[in-house]
Amino acid sequence: MSHLSASVTLAVLLAAVTHATWNAIAHGIKDQLLAFGLIGAGGIVVAIPVICLAPMPHRACWRYLLISVAIHVGYNLLLMRSYRYGEFSQVYPLARGTSPLVVTILAAIFVRERPSPAQLTGVLVVSAGLATLVFAGRRPGRTALLAAIGTGLTIAAYTTVDGVGVRASGSPAGYIGWLMLLESLGVPLLALIRRRDVIARQPRRIIGSGLLGGALSVLAYGLVLWAQTRGALAPIAVLRETSVIFGAIIGRVAFREPFGRTRIAATILVCAGIVLLNV
Repeated sequence: MSHLSASVTLAVLLAAVTHATWNAIAHGIKDQLLAFGLIGAGGIVVAIPVICLAPMPHRACWRYLLISVAIHVGYNLLLMRSYRYGEFSQVYPLARGTSPLVVTILAAIFVRERPSPAQLTGVLVVSAGLATLVFAGRRPGRTALLAAIGTGLTIAAYTTVDGVGVRASGSPAGYIGWLMLLESLGVPLLALIRRRDVIARQPRRIIGSGLLGGALSVLAYGLVLWAQTRGALAPIAVLRETSVIFGAIIGRVAFREPFGRTRIAATILVCAGIVLLNV
């Protein structure tokens, strides 16, 4: 498995920052159904012009795309539950940290991507660093813990499925447009049915931030899908999860959640793992 190019590395790091930002927006809106409904609506607004402008994906990718849509629905439901019951700076790294090792295994089985010893060590070091972040504060409750782990497993599943699908699409932009449109429809409709009165009473600031979060979610995953057409799945999945470092910083600044020595040590581990991934 070759190392990642500079352009792919930068794209995935930008995706990591963007991903942490939209997740922080989602966590900051207390009504999680409302939050993910607005984010889904923002995703739809961005996805429609992408679909109109990008070439239609090849027929061969649609089975992967539809499987990914189903997995993404489960991912959103589990993520909502995680944020409802846990601290952002704990459940976010746990959810993101579960996936890299699983993606490495799935990529080896289904895509025949074998990491070098240094890269495998990098995956393990990054995963250890991300896991360390979980124990940097009070222990998350059982519900939040299980929901976050379940979220991580769905991340690994859709990352692998989309890695295969986007390569078969012939149109990464078209693939991400259709994926975000189809997977974003369910939660906004549910929010509209159950929270119609609540939505009408929301200040413009909340509505605007939710829609912005949706736009950022499309950008974040679009960058990852583009990168997956130009690099191996496992190191991209691991590099993407540096978003937890940015998430920890956001958790400290925006939500006054502690950072401390444990998170500093975890950050050093993650950075060391990234270096090993690119040896």
